[in-house]
Amino acid sequence: PDLGRRFAERKRCADLECSMLMCRGKAVQDFKGPDCRFVNFKKGEAVYVYYKLIGESTELWAGSVGSDFGYFPKDLLEINHNYSNEELELPTDVSLTCS
Repeated sequence: PDLGRRFAERKRCADLECSMLMCRGKAVQDFKGPDCRFVNFKKGEAVYVYYKLIGESTELWAGSVGSDFGYFPKDLLEINHNYSNEELELPTDVSLTCS
């Protein structure tokens, strides 16, 4: 399907607004995203996950590092704390955009 500016049609969140933390992890290596929709981090930094894309882009999650928010490859995160066992499946909005 043509997703336009979305990476995936659906996502998993802990609440209807996707504002609650799902989990926290530690970056297993440095990551620099291809554009401003991605969050950059260094190995060992704490990464907080707010939602997980499902469908076409199951490898991308969205979260924050410090005050920065964006997408990152889920394989670069070692989960060390789950905040919620509830996962709601919701449609995605337009993906984050670069300004």
